[in-house]
Amino acid sequence: MTRTARPAFGTLLFFAIAFALSLYFTFAAVQGDYGLFRRAEILAESQELRSQLSTVRMDVARMENLTKRMSDDYLDLDLVDEQVRRVLGMVRPDEIVIR
Repeated sequence: MTRTARPAFGTLLFFAIAFALSLYFTFAAVQGDYGLFRRAEILAESQELRSQLSTVRMDVARMENLTKRMSDDYLDLDLVDEQVRRVLGMVRPDEIVIR
């Protein structure tokens, strides 16, 4: 009668736990809070925020230009005329308004 050697239950348990842990850590490395997918999301969000920042900087530069043109040191009469017409609804006496 030959007896076949079966692996011990402890050895099987050890490899099962080691395999389960490796699966868990692989899953966490790919889909966890600090995983590869989250990194890709962060990079995409970073690019979007950079484009928004450039848009905001352009708006700030435009507003600074308008503010400078309305200041006492540098008065742009065309800009003042435009603002008076738009905000106050004023027209010159020699103009005809068509609605």
